[in-house]
Amino acid sequence: MPGKLYIVSTPIGNYEDITLRAIRILKDVNFIICEEFKEARRLLSHLHISKELFSINEHNENENVDEIILKLAEGKSAALISDCGTPLFSDPGHLLVQLAIQNRIEVIPVPGASSILAALVGSGIIFDRFYYYGWLSPKRDIRKNQIMDLKKRKEVIILMDTPYRLHALLEDIAKFWSKNIPVVLAYELTNAKEKFYRGTCEEVLRIADREKLKGEFVLIVNNK
Repeated sequence: MPGKLYIVSTPIGNYEDITLRAIRILKDVNFIICEEFKEARRLLSHLHISKELFSINEHNENENVDEIILKLAEGKSAALISDCGTPLFSDPGHLLVQLAIQNRIEVIPVPGASSILAALVGSGIIFDRFYYYGWLSPKRDIRKNQIMDLKKRKEVIILMDTPYRLHALLEDIAKFWSKNIPVVLAYELTNAKEKFYRGTCEEVLRIADREKLKGEFVLIVNNK
C-alpha cells in the first residue's frame, strides 16, 4: 500500500498556534518535506521532533519530487510544510501534490494557521467574499498593469509581498489606484509586534514610513 502525504499547516509566527493534530502527524510520519531546512529545523527543535528532511522550493521542486513520490509509493508517509502557515499559498508543493494524486497516493490536509484568514478576521472589514491575489510583480511596469487590473475588481482584495517592498507597494497603490482607497495593513501577525493599521492608503503609507515598518505583512484593500 502507498503511504500518505499530509499537508500540514504550521504557525505563522507564534509557535503556540500549532495544532495538536499537526504535532501528532509530524511525530508519526516517516519524513518531512520542507521549504527551507533552517526554518523547519527551528520548528521541529521547538517541538522536540527529529525527522529526515527533504527540501522542495522554487529552485529544486522539479528535481526532487520524483524521489519523494517513489518513497511515498513504497509505503512511507510524509508531511509537507512551508516556512510558515498553510502550504501551497504562493509556496512550492503543487507539483508534488499533483503527482501524488496521479499515483493514487492519498493527500490529507491538516488545517491550521493562515495569515490570510488572520488578517481578514482582524481587519474589521465585512468579507463575505474576497479576492486573493498574493504577490504583485517586482517589475514596475507589470506591477502598474496588475494594480490597474485589480482596481476594476469591486471587492475586498488580499495582497502580500516581502517586508522590504512594503513601502513600494503602498506607494504604487496610492499612485496607480487611489491615495484614498481604504486599506488595512496586518503587520507581524501573531508575533509580539502584531498590529493592525487602518485608514486610507496614504495614511497607512505615512505611518509605515514614520515607524519604519519592515516585517511580514498582509495588505487588505477594500475596493467594495
